[in-house]
Amino acid sequence: MRWRSFVAVGDSFTEGLDDRYPTGDGYRGWADLVAATLAANAGPDFGYANLAIRGRLFGNVVDEQVPAALAMRPDLVSFAAGGNDVLRRNFDPAPLVERFDRVVGELRASGADVLLFRFADLSGRLPGQRIVGPRAAVLNQAVGETAHRHGAMLVDLFADDVFRHPALWSEDRLHLSAAGHRRVAARVLDALGLPADERWLVVPPESAPAPWLAARGADLRWAGQHLAPWIKRRLTGKSSGDTITAKRPELAPFTDLPWTDDRSIH
Repeated sequence: MRWRSFVAVGDSFTEGLDDRYPTGDGYRGWADLVAATLAANAGPDFGYANLAIRGRLFGNVVDEQVPAALAMRPDLVSFAAGGNDVLRRNFDPAPLVERFDRVVGELRASGADVLLFRFADLSGRLPGQRIVGPRAAVLNQAVGETAHRHGAMLVDLFADDVFRHPALWSEDRLHLSAAGHRRVAARVLDALGLPADERWLVVPPESAPAPWLAARGADLRWAGQHLAPWIKRRLTGKSSGDTITAKRPELAPFTDLPWTDDRSIH
């Protein structure tokens, strides 16, 4: 296998929220699942680093994580950023798209293979979709065009309608569940030409729609538990990742088998 090292950069999507390890110690996520599969194929010399931190804006990822990733000279880099920017009131797509292209060009010029992501469709899951939806569409289009221009590998989650299934999302309606991360991992491995555990693609049958009153009650609970704290952080200039550091800041062997617990499969 040609990949002896893998560095993942980005935000909560790549850090692994909301897919906790069975021990409760930190988040697992699709990148750890992919790293474990790569390590199983490459052997003991394989190295993995995950620099992603929740809440990071595109500029933070580029300024803080990309230089560190380039310094490690990995064979494979995943780059997923911009989702938090889309949710900000002052989002300006033009400079982000231009810088996105430059960064991917720089990563490819280092000799690394690069994984890029078109994000899954969140329409109907979050408020303000008439604003957020077109912004996400601009970002997704730029990702696809950049991948084609620089020869990066594209993981098109937007084209996978299964990501509309509620079971693939956590209670906050923004981050993936364990099942969602397994499905992303399978899509990434497919892009790399490697087989994934077929169970990672299994999704439970969708539940019947909740009665109107129960659904509104769930909306109110969600607003109190998740939306209100998010708004408070925006108003105070804080981020969910202010006190968080990268979970794997250095290239190191990865011997974990994060899919072996029952919760990750059933």
